[in-house]
Amino acid sequence: MIEEFIKNIEAEFDDLVPGKLTPESNFREAFEWNSINALILIALIKTEYNVSINAEDIQKSKTVNDIFEIVKSRM
Repeated sequence: MIEEFIKNIEAEFDDLVPGKLTPESNFREAFEWNSINALILIALIKTEYNVSINAEDIQKSKTVNDIFEIVKSRM
């Protein structure tokens, strides 16, 4: 399931080379991280998983897996 989550993130952000992200990747270092990209990630998760996350959730998260675990816990 996390593989699908990663593929969705890679598809959403043009800066990401497919196959580059791993569950342990620090998503803020993987590509240019800014408030617009945070909103894109929030919208992606809402659309694909029908789960709401917020800026605080993102701030508390360091890795792709951290975000995935938040999403999984709210599904």
